[in-house]
Amino acid sequence: MHDVAIIGVGMVPFGKYPEKSIADLGWPAVKQALDDAGIAGRDVDAAFCGSALSGMMPGQRILGQMGLSGLPITNVENACSSSSSALRNAILSIRAGACETALVIGVEKLTKFGGGTLPLEHEDFEVQQGMVMPALYAMRAKRYMHDFGLTARQLAMVSVKNRANGVKNPDAQMRSPVTEEQVLDSRMIADPFTLLQCCPSGDGSAALVLANASTARRYRSDPVWVAASDLSSGRYTEGFRDMTTPEITVRGATHAYEESGIGPDEIDLAEVHDAFTVAELLYYEAFGFCPRGEAGAFLESGATSIGGKVPVNPSGGLLAKGHPIGATGAAQVVEVVRQLRGQCGDRQVEGARVGLAHATGGGISGFDHGACSIHIFKR
Repeated sequence: MHDVAIIGVGMVPFGKYPEKSIADLGWPAVKQALDDAGIAGRDVDAAFCGSALSGMMPGQRILGQMGLSGLPITNVENACSSSSSALRNAILSIRAGACETALVIGVEKLTKFGGGTLPLEHEDFEVQQGMVMPALYAMRAKRYMHDFGLTARQLAMVSVKNRANGVKNPDAQMRSPVTEEQVLDSRMIADPFTLLQCCPSGDGSAALVLANASTARRYRSDPVWVAASDLSSGRYTEGFRDMTTPEITVRGATHAYEESGIGPDEIDLAEVHDAFTVAELLYYEAFGFCPRGEAGAFLESGATSIGGKVPVNPSGGLLAKGHPIGATGAAQVVEVVRQLRGQCGDRQVEGARVGLAHATGGGISGFDHGACSIHIFKR
């Protein structure tokens, strides 16, 4: 089985680009990743494009505009895990020897929906009852607050931390700091979440270039290696679901740690799926960064801030960087790779050697989440 490395990364700043097409959004990130790797597009063996709501064949639309048609292109839809699932497919292809190099694209344009919550499938029973994503996460938060004493102020602190990180990230959609008071005083969306505790919607793209070991070393002296790549699907559960622990992430984290031989105490930074403030706190526990029920205190201690024990979402996370859903997984990997190379300036995690990226996709009845993709990278 061939070792796999990331040799090039690129992304466009996340934001609102109503005038741009999917191809317009995607090709600059691809060009940036190819230039970063120092590889010509004609030397890429295969491409994998992750997108949830971009319509048919976004990969062909993007690469066709660049004159890179003709190579094998696979389009992947897996909700918010779309581009991280595309990444796993690329990794498996290189590991199996089916290709030596691969391109991964994540792209999404949410401004075409005109705002509001993500459109879910109306045939789904829970969606018919009003189970949009803010409502789902709000129930998780209320239950966790009831069971473990988490406070509204601690929830707000997640936004404060991630928005402070986003100020230092030129690719982030939200680049102004906020205070706890501003977070708590912003308009209510779904109790206990105010507006500033919900990730913004927008548009964006990110791209990655992968290669097997021999090819990677030809192009870079500092490749970032894939230590683990896990994709788990949710387990259907009738009736009661424990909303205070993300079962699919707990299971996926166990798989990723086993595959990599790396444990939670060895993770130098993590990019996790903080679509809402409570989500980040639940993932502290799911990844074993702190014991069950102690996420609020762990955050408040500074452990997950840059300079802390395990910085979480130094990019600003979804709360600040934004969440164009099909692009999110690839963009998380862009941040991890740049951190491991030491290229992140004022938000750099000093001495980072191991990083984790985590994206989940949900919104269907009976599942904690429908998909969860976890990757661990090392220098």
